[in-house]
Amino acid sequence: MKILIPTAKELNKKAIPNETVCLSDKSTEIVSEIAKLSIEDLAKAYKIKEEKAVEEFSRWEKINNKTAKSFKALELFNGLMYRNIDRAGFDETDEKYLKENVFITTSLYGVIGAYDLIQEHRLDFLQNIKIANQSLKNFWREDYDKSIKDEELIVSLLSSEFEEVFSKEQRDRFTRISFMEERGGVLKVHSTISKKARGKFLTELVKNKVLSVDEMKQIKFDGFEFSEKNSDEKTLAFIAKR
Repeated sequence: MKILIPTAKELNKKAIPNETVCLSDKSTEIVSEIAKLSIEDLAKAYKIKEEKAVEEFSRWEKINNKTAKSFKALELFNGLMYRNIDRAGFDETDEKYLKENVFITTSLYGVIGAYDLIQEHRLDFLQNIKIANQSLKNFWREDYDKSIKDEELIVSLLSSEFEEVFSKEQRDRFTRISFMEERGGVLKVHSTISKKARGKFLTELVKNKVLSVDEMKQIKFDGFEFSEKNSDEKTLAFIAKR
């Protein structure tokens, strides 16, 4: 089983640095292109103020110069989903499960292991950056597809931004998880609910060493329970009554 999770824009300033990581040829190609951009170019690409772009410029410069520190991916990303993963509570058996089953979809490194080393950077598939005259999604599609080609069960905890990097043929194989809250008989879905729930659901998968769809259906957390009524063949719905 492969569980796919996305990256996050927010980074953990308390992550512990490791040895320098060697970039793949494709990652090096991306870094070389972005390193050509000025602070003003980065501000436009990221749609951020120039003061913030200065920090991004410095990060890319360090990666390009091979002086950037490296961090374990699962520990460096620190968005809402990641903050709801019980990272501090994982033991050796949990870490073994993570290494074997959990993979992070990135726009700089491709599909990587949860504990693979990465450098501080900001890059996603929504930014209008071309590599070899291709969008980042097209640049990575073949590699993304290969990463899951031989896997029987693929669990997607991805947003559409990251799912769309995979070809439709591969996306059609995904088992997706949806999270909804029921208030006054009305089902609601929004990004904050989903991001928090993804992190806590992943924690349950890890702690219980889940390896099948049937085992997933047994998971209960924060009032969320599997709903057969709201699920279908490729999407498992978990609902919390509030």
